[in-house]
Amino acid sequence: MLNYRIGVLALGICTATHAMASDQSNAQGFVEDSHLNVLLRNAYMNRDYKHGAEDRAEWGQGVIGQFSSGFTQGTVGVGVDAFGLYALRLDGGGGRSGAGGIDFFRQDNHGNPEHDIARAGAAIKFRVSNTVLKYGEMMPALPVMNYDDSRLLPESYTGYLLTSREVEGLELNAGHFTAQTRKSDEGRDSGGIKQMDVFGGSYKFTDQFTASLYASDVQDRLKKQYLGMTYVMPMASDQSLTLDFNGYRTRLDQSYADQLSTGQNNTIWSLAATYALGAHSFTLAHQRSTGDTGYNYGGYGKNGGVGDGGSTIFLANSYWSDFNAEDERSWQLAYGLDFAAYGIPGLSYKIAYVRGDNIRTNSGEGNEREWFNQLQYVVQEGPAKDLKVRLRNSMLRTSTNVRESGYNDDGNEVRVFVEYPINVF
Repeated sequence: MLNYRIGVLALGICTATHAMASDQSNAQGFVEDSHLNVLLRNAYMNRDYKHGAEDRAEWGQGVIGQFSSGFTQGTVGVGVDAFGLYALRLDGGGGRSGAGGIDFFRQDNHGNPEHDIARAGAAIKFRVSNTVLKYGEMMPALPVMNYDDSRLLPESYTGYLLTSREVEGLELNAGHFTAQTRKSDEGRDSGGIKQMDVFGGSYKFTDQFTASLYASDVQDRLKKQYLGMTYVMPMASDQSLTLDFNGYRTRLDQSYADQLSTGQNNTIWSLAATYALGAHSFTLAHQRSTGDTGYNYGGYGKNGGVGDGGSTIFLANSYWSDFNAEDERSWQLAYGLDFAAYGIPGLSYKIAYVRGDNIRTNSGEGNEREWFNQLQYVVQEGPAKDLKVRLRNSMLRTSTNVRESGYNDDGNEVRVFVEYPINVF
């Protein structure tokens, strides 16, 4: 069915009058438009559990190199995107690794984490006008399939992805993927999805309003639809109000629901209102999950996960906890500060408090709450320009029945990320 949709989409693109100038007509060449970037990432995560579980921590140094060629000239441009990744374990051996939520280095069958990881991937790409078809290994970033880049190394997928921007403000995507590479391993299909199809797009109606609609089908797992809308209301010269809605509707395959011992249906949505006043931002958000299961996403198929990307949760109340349990309702209050207005450009701070309740468990309604803090600094000039240091802390507390259900546990989390981007050419 997806192949048919892609064919119809491609036909429509080829026969439509182009509303935008053609990117391909401005192609400079395979070499002339090429870029190579390297990101050095030093990452540390520590999770201090409060009810008997072993504390976990991992620390590593990662190198993420990404090459993007230009397109050859002509009606059909051809190019290549490639990446090379390497990670060295600095800490997190004997007894400290193994937390699914950290997952810097995969453990072997004896519980020993990898000492280092090296892998590479590439995709060939073709462009006609403003439409690009890629085939190979890539890192898709869509609301229903978003690769995880929040740990030491990113995860990736193998398949094809069609992206069209023929009409100004409109982006259409369609893809078919058959392999997932987990972020903590070297094997190309180490994640273990069988097949995943995605389709959808986004449209910028005005400078203030954007909406997107997507759908996905993960074989033997679930079908999912997404709706997102963002409206920015300018007020005074240094004030604005942003309304951001995100929602998912999911239906699990019966066999997968049986495997999880849960129901098949979930609807989850969030609405966040952010008022910006100069250097300050204030956010109020509400998130609600309904149905006979929680919102399922991410993980690895080989481990019983969905496999649609560890960042496939475009919801307001997602920090350490995602506040996505069955029937959960949650509220968030957040405050952000940009220190540039006080003479320290590059320094920012955010604090948030989220409380969730109405969680369905076998022993009644449960609840959870989280305090989130993040301090970030980006060097503005000098030899270390663009060096980013991010310090993050979360404190998560849950009711007894939530802990006993296996949904979440009490704990404190610390993340320290230091990233230095290098633009080689």
